[in-house]
Amino acid sequence: MPDSLPMRRKSWLDQLFAGYDGPAFVLRLWDGWHWTCRAPNQPPICTVVVTDPKALTALLTKPNELTLGEAFVNGRLDVEGDIFSVFSIAEHIFSRPRRLHRQLAESLAIALFGLGQWLRHGAVSSRGRDRASIAYHYDQPVDFFQPWLGDSLVYSCAYFHESTDSLNQAQQQKLELVCQKLRLAPGERFLDIGCGWGSLALHAAGKHHAQACGITLSHEQAATAQRRIQRAGLDGDCTAELRDYRDLHNTHQIFDKIASVGMAEHVGLKNLPLYFGIAYDLLKPGGMMLNHAIARSALSPIRPDSFVDRYVFPDGRLVTLPEMLAAAESQGFEVRDVENLREHYELTLRHWVQGLQRSKEALLRHVSKTTYRIWLLYMAGAAAAFRRGDITVNQVLLSRSDKGRSGLPLTRAGWYAARAAAPIAQPEMVPREAIYGGGLRG
Repeated sequence: MPDSLPMRRKSWLDQLFAGYDGPAFVLRLWDGWHWTCRAPNQPPICTVVVTDPKALTALLTKPNELTLGEAFVNGRLDVEGDIFSVFSIAEHIFSRPRRLHRQLAESLAIALFGLGQWLRHGAVSSRGRDRASIAYHYDQPVDFFQPWLGDSLVYSCAYFHESTDSLNQAQQQKLELVCQKLRLAPGERFLDIGCGWGSLALHAAGKHHAQACGITLSHEQAATAQRRIQRAGLDGDCTAELRDYRDLHNTHQIFDKIASVGMAEHVGLKNLPLYFGIAYDLLKPGGMMLNHAIARSALSPIRPDSFVDRYVFPDGRLVTLPEMLAAAESQGFEVRDVENLREHYELTLRHWVQGLQRSKEALLRHVSKTTYRIWLLYMAGAAAAFRRGDITVNQVLLSRSDKGRSGLPLTRAGWYAARAAAPIAQPEMVPREAIYGGGLRG
């Protein structure tokens, strides 16, 4: 290695990370050379490993979420240590002026790779690879989900009384929180829109003795939920149906309470008034709906080159909380309460990431390394986004007024009061054949 090369590398890295205030880290290149970005009285928290010069070139010439994600998924970039810390590093790189990126990239190309490599930078993914990567995310065996989602396979934000709560405990607490806010009572007709594998409907019927109906668009989820209902002996009190919420108008059913957990993210801004309008018509006067969904911060920019849009959730666009509330109010709902559970989702995602990392070898027997790395980066990145406040998750309690009467207590204390109820058995593992993928749900 020429004597000047280490100094050139150090020089452009010093420029790139001038003003960086995140955690200390080490950058290690493909040839073993390394550089440390130090923080006062703080040892490096991770090592960013660049295994291919193309990854470094792409990140400098077109620094965005997508180039970072693709480099990680394809193994050109790796992280040893705390994977969550890499997002502070990435945000700093993304925020650098374009002029600085261009100057550094040109200097880097000359110093490291030669002009030919510079002209060939940033190989764009083929259409075939994009399609394959999306398929990797959505079509996984159930053995991939069980080790990190927990026994109930609840793919939405948990609710932690303490940060030390286990994931399964926090998920059961979330199910109970939904029922408490709705003041679900024995015999009430309860609808769960987007019921997943049936955990909330089972909880509502088994613990609160409601007449619960869950609907989903997934054949596998509906069949699995129905099997769980039968095994719990709740056939007469609980059902799971393969049905689109827009088709419920034709059934002429009326419900006392409705919950939608992680469903509204799939509706889209244009269809939100229709979504809330149908829910309003399904509720009896005095009925309540709890809408639990991820929202985009109004100050968070919509990134044109999004890793999540490309590989995870291609048809999704998160709306802001005001947009969600406006859609609900436009259909006659009264907004009674809004609770932001942002920190709870970060904790949930950290549990999922730990489960992914802990079960890596077992998971790689069922999915490819590319699939595994997509999920790992997706979950870790989502945790970082919740931590920054770019996205939030909100529980919105809505009421259909009965001539001005909401039927709610005067204070929140009434929602959380202990209610006499029968216990429900711990949720079982779902059968191997029952699987349904999807983007991150509320």
